[in-house]
Amino acid sequence: MTDSAGRLHEMHPSATENAFAWFLRVVAAYCLLFGILYWVRLIGVYDGPLWRFDLMPIHWQIAAVTLSVFFPFAAIGLWMLSSWGPVIWFICAATEIVMYAGFPDLFGSRPLIVVSHIAVAVIYAAFRIVLHLKRRRSAQ
Repeated sequence: MTDSAGRLHEMHPSATENAFAWFLRVVAAYCLLFGILYWVRLIGVYDGPLWRFDLMPIHWQIAAVTLSVFFPFAAIGLWMLSSWGPVIWFICAATEIVMYAGFPDLFGSRPLIVVSHIAVAVIYAAFRIVLHLKRRRSAQ
């Protein structure tokens, strides 16, 4: 009886696991939005300066192309709760942090984007630590 009760408990995720799944899906929506914004920049829908691919400097062309592919890819992985989703998100976040914090003279300064990526990374790390400690406690 206790064996089947243990299996039943394993089948139903805890509140922390549910919160983590919702967190990943919110970040997935955020990544999809950023991916769409980079695609808008590439195809020139927005009528602003340097918002068309052919008018962008080379450093913006490289960044925009890379992030327009990686952000939707990260969104898919995060939404599906795949293990590779956070890895792709980390690549996107690290790229934007380097762009906006490391090279503000080339890409401009966007501290809100940098802070949001750092906040998401801290929350993600906190969730992973809590889940690891919870699994370790239940294994003992």
